[in-house]
Amino acid sequence: MKLGLMTPIVTNVFGAPLTWEKDATIDDLGRVAETADLLGYHHLTCSEHIGIPSAEAGRRGTRYWDPLATFGYLAARTSRIRFATMTLVLGYHHPLAIVKRYGTLDHVSGGRVILGVGVGSLKEEFDLLGAPFDDRGPRGDDALRALRTSLTSNEPVYDGEYFSYGGLTVDPCALQPHMPIWIGGRTRRSLRRAVTLAEGWAPFNVSPATAAEWLRPWELPRDFEVVLMAEQPLDPMGNPGPTEETLHLMASAGTTSLSSVFVAHSLDHYLEQIAALAELNA
Repeated sequence: MKLGLMTPIVTNVFGAPLTWEKDATIDDLGRVAETADLLGYHHLTCSEHIGIPSAEAGRRGTRYWDPLATFGYLAARTSRIRFATMTLVLGYHHPLAIVKRYGTLDHVSGGRVILGVGVGSLKEEFDLLGAPFDDRGPRGDDALRALRTSLTSNEPVYDGEYFSYGGLTVDPCALQPHMPIWIGGRTRRSLRRAVTLAEGWAPFNVSPATAAEWLRPWELPRDFEVVLMAEQPLDPMGNPGPTEETLHLMASAGTTSLSSVFVAHSLDHYLEQIAALAELNA
C-alpha cells in the first residue's frame, strides 16, 4: 500500500482547530515535503475552496491554501513525491484553464501532478463564483471527458454537451503522456464516475467498511487507485500496534494508497510520525 499525506498546515480537515500548524511557516511546509519525499511517500495533497461560508466553518474548516501556488513551491524542494489536488472543483474552472495551469505545474514538477477533481457540493461557493450548481454532475462529467482529450495536446479539440472548442493552441499542456485523474466525493455516484471516467477514487470521509461495500460489485482495472483515509488520526510512535492494525484494515478494504493524517504536537513530532509510519509499512 502506497503512503500519501493529507498535507498539514495547508488545510484544517473537518474544521479541527489548528494547533502547531496555526503559525507554521512556508519553510515548515517545505520540511514536511522534503522529509516525505526522502521517505518514499507517494503523494501530498492540497484542497481547493475559494471562500467558506461562516455557517460551514465548523464542518469544513476555513484554511485552504491554493494548490497551484502551494505545489509550485513544493516542486522545487522535492524530486519524487507526487502532488494530488484533493480536490479541484470542476464547476469552478473551464477545462482548458485546468489544462493550462496544471499542465504548466506538470512541467514545473517534472511530471508529478495527479489531478484530483470533484463536482462540488457547496452551493454558496458556486453562487459566489457565478457557477451553475444544479447541473454540476453532468457538467462535471463533460469536463472530465474534455480533460482526458485535452490534457496532453497543444492543439486540443473537444465537442461535448457543455464544452466545445478547437482551433487554438495551449502551450504548455501536461508533460505526462497520461496524467492520472482521481475523483473525490462521498457517494456511490463518485465511485461510478471514477471507474468510468478516471484512474482513481479518492473519497472524503467514507469509512473503510463503507468503501469496501461500495467497491465489491466493481471489477476494477489493475492499476486503478483507491485512495482512502483512516477513520482516526494515526499515531505510529505512540501506538504502533493499533496503527499497524489500521494499515491491515485499510488494505483489506481495498486501499491502494493511504492519505494519512497524524496525531502531532509540533513540526518535529509530525516528522517523526511520518518516519515511523513509513517504517511500519515497509
